[in-house]
Amino acid sequence: MVSTKLCIGLLLLAGIFYGCSAGNNSYYELPSEFRQPEKRLEFVKDYYPYIAGKKIFIDPGHGGTERGNKGFESFEAEANVNLKVSLYLRGYLKESGAIVFMSRTTDTTVDLKQRSVMADSIGADIFVSIHHNAPASADNIWTDYTSTYYHSKEGNYNYEPCERDLARFVQRDLAYAVRNSGGLGSFDGTYSDYAIYPGDGFSVLRETKIPAILVECVFSTDHFEAGRLGEDEFNRIEAWGIFKGLCKYFRNGIPEIIPLSKIDTLAAGDQSFNFMFKDSSGIDFNSIKFQFDSTDANVTSIDNSAGRLSAEIYNVAPGIHSLKVVVANKNGNHSFPFRKKVVVIPNE
Repeated sequence: MVSTKLCIGLLLLAGIFYGCSAGNNSYYELPSEFRQPEKRLEFVKDYYPYIAGKKIFIDPGHGGTERGNKGFESFEAEANVNLKVSLYLRGYLKESGAIVFMSRTTDTTVDLKQRSVMADSIGADIFVSIHHNAPASADNIWTDYTSTYYHSKEGNYNYEPCERDLARFVQRDLAYAVRNSGGLGSFDGTYSDYAIYPGDGFSVLRETKIPAILVECVFSTDHFEAGRLGEDEFNRIEAWGIFKGLCKYFRNGIPEIIPLSKIDTLAAGDQSFNFMFKDSSGIDFNSIKFQFDSTDANVTSIDNSAGRLSAEIYNVAPGIHSLKVVVANKNGNHSFPFRKKVVVIPNE
């Protein structure tokens, strides 16, 4: 016969494993910063120098007539949960000194392309689109993981490694906050949007010129997620995970690319381009990628101590050309997109 003390012990142990119950057979864990307010204040204080003044554009997916996923057993529409998480994220960012813009703050319809136009036109630093996922089959109520998407894929001219850097930071902290894996389709939980739409990707990532990511926090169609997605506290946890990832991303620094010679209008013929790279952590000169019309240029000299690079382009013909430069710092973060239109005029 099992003793009373043993039964009580087993019940207590079960309570420890389940943490904070959110009902409907689901649970969530409170981050240490939620359980100990002094840790939350300490985190904001420590990261304030890195996030303050940054311009963040938050895009709550769907809204208005676009409801998104219905969720398990017709639970609250994805559009509403996206907005709640986004508003909590806005609060955390503003508390840390960031300048925040949003594609919507109420349940309204916003055109997909307009979301990108808004973000680019106000000069935001980064674009973060908030979503909750669903599988292809309506009968699938078991699939659940956390994923973060970036545009294009390595090897393509329109691929920007800074977007994958950003996705990795957000994915790591969000997945840990909600206690989800990143799924089996990716080693670290980040995915190219070409995995969903080959060669095309998501509109909000393809059309946005600034660094952009799309976050699928959890699967709202999973039978365990419905309970906790309906809890404001869990929505705050989702937002906190994204917030921490953004803070850590900016702490790692963004290399700055500074042209030292005229590049907008040039004469036909051989051309020399000179750049300076700046970052407090130092520059990884092995990471430099210099492309002219999607072709690697001939890098003629690199001055590590001064952070300078010179590259030559031979026999440049009249017309409109494109110039792209990418570099990483010693923390592994890549530069923001540096693409310039170069107008080459005939020699007189």
